[in-house]
Amino acid sequence: MLFETEKLEEIRIQIDLILEKILEYENRYKNQILGVHPNYTESAKNLIHYLALRSFDNAVFQDKLSKIGLPNTSSSESSVLHNLLVYKTIINHLLNNHKVEKTSGFLTKSESKKLIKKHVNALFGKIDRNRNTRILVTQPTIASEDKDFAKNLTALGMDAARINCAHDSEPVWSKIIANTKQANPNCKIFMDLGGPKLRTGKMKPGYKVIHIKPKRNTLGQVIVPAKVWLAPFGMLPPENAEVDAIIPVNKKWLQKTRKGSYVTFLDSRGKKCKITIESKEGYGRWASCSDSAFVTTGTQLTVFLEKKSTSEIHTVHEILPLEEIIFLFEGDTLKLNKAPILGEPTKYDEAGNLIEYPHISCTLPQLFSEVKKGELIYFDDGKIEGIIKEVASDFLLIKITNAKKNGSKLKADKGINLPNSDLGINGLTEKDKEDLKFVAKNADAVNFSFVNSKNDVEDLLNEFKKLNADLSIVLKIETKKAFRNLPSILLKAMENYPIGVMIARGDLAIETGWKNFAVIQEEIIHICEAAHIPDIWATQVLENLAKKGIPTRAEITDAAMSQRVSCAMLNKGIYIEKAVKMLDKILCKMQSIQNKKIAILPKLEFSKEL
Repeated sequence: MLFETEKLEEIRIQIDLILEKILEYENRYKNQILGVHPNYTESAKNLIHYLALRSFDNAVFQDKLSKIGLPNTSSSESSVLHNLLVYKTIINHLLNNHKVEKTSGFLTKSESKKLIKKHVNALFGKIDRNRNTRILVTQPTIASEDKDFAKNLTALGMDAARINCAHDSEPVWSKIIANTKQANPNCKIFMDLGGPKLRTGKMKPGYKVIHIKPKRNTLGQVIVPAKVWLAPFGMLPPENAEVDAIIPVNKKWLQKTRKGSYVTFLDSRGKKCKITIESKEGYGRWASCSDSAFVTTGTQLTVFLEKKSTSEIHTVHEILPLEEIIFLFEGDTLKLNKAPILGEPTKYDEAGNLIEYPHISCTLPQLFSEVKKGELIYFDDGKIEGIIKEVASDFLLIKITNAKKNGSKLKADKGINLPNSDLGINGLTEKDKEDLKFVAKNADAVNFSFVNSKNDVEDLLNEFKKLNADLSIVLKIETKKAFRNLPSILLKAMENYPIGVMIARGDLAIETGWKNFAVIQEEIIHICEAAHIPDIWATQVLENLAKKGIPTRAEITDAAMSQRVSCAMLNKGIYIEKAVKMLDKILCKMQSIQNKKIAILPKLEFSKEL
């Protein structure tokens, strides 16, 4: 016999157990299913079916299906009940029972695909490109001034624009939106609420000095001069421009310079240095410097005008103090203050003995009543790891357990993560509520940061009612708690239409642990597929390319993997146009061999020589 009767019976029994559990779950969560938006009724029901399926350990069941040539259940999230009934019908026939399993209330594979497409289009708008995965691009400040910025990105492949409310202001946001809509009226605008992000506090001001530092090779020879921006005080270079040093100078003095002019000065060490003017941009000047130099307030600058024997002398305007930096090494102790005390690096006496631990404050003092000794703590997106070794009423003492060999830098406004601690932080802050008023009037979707529970979603929906807002919601999943509560978060959010999920891989990786993150990322994709909810692949997508102009091999593979989801998100960078163009090409290429998680097998051309 081709198939053993005993093995077929085992599969049939397991299918019946799962079908019973599905019925049980449908009854248990009936109110949640009835509560969602009518467009999500079937999707909510399928999500419940998927949760029932996943209440079993399906590894053995999948193996048994594979052994008789049936596809396993890992690719059937979007139509769970239909797939189980198909399996059961096949098993019945193999057992010489020609009964066809029939029941109502299930989606076929083709029906679920139509639903997913409908929900994706509702969130991102229809797409007229040769790919299904959308590209969402974070907008820099320059997008408010440069009207061609959004136009160029749209031509290269941008489908939707993202604005982060943690940066800039309402006037800047308005200009970005106006320029984007002018470039493409159908481009959807997504705006992030900042959320209750835990960050390091301010540092004590350091010395008022600018260090000009050209790039050198291993022999100490200059290979790339430092790029210097000379401009009136407060006039910054364009946001995406690469710059090594900014020197504030007098406007009238600067207007006398031309391309080819050069500036000489003695730096703070008495070293003679030279800066060459390269080009003009507005009231500012771009210049190059091949000398390593330290410029302070009052440094005397002498400009020599091209083809003239005359020179003009000027002194550097007031330089803002450098922010102090704390250098941390493995084994060091860091003091985290509850009060907003300005941070300082380690203090030593003349003999090199430790006088005072390095210290810094944090932006959420309520954490001090929630954390416990022995819990993990991470700084600056996980670059610095530590463990809490003492909890006092007004400070924490943290032992640094992982840092760079030559020391890791800790500055102000860097993220803090406490993955083992329950800080009881809600998803909406007072600033979020204020920003939401603007978002409701000007954007298409709100990206909800640090959502942790269905109660957070309910708070957001209540704000919608107050503002009479008609907005899409994108749930940013970036904590361990949010992942654990994802099904209930989704069902609550599905009361609104449409919604999406952003896999915020930066904080999520730190919160869940590096070794767990890859699995959790996949599980989020499975759950979104089951709920027919669009998902966004976010954080560090082609980041090296966007910021430095050259991609790494690993991020090309990562970008290719993003084709499995509904949308990939790019962050800001001076080479963002190259990144959009590259991502568009990758997604189009991947679509020819992969449909979501299912491999497509087009004709493959091999050499005839084997």
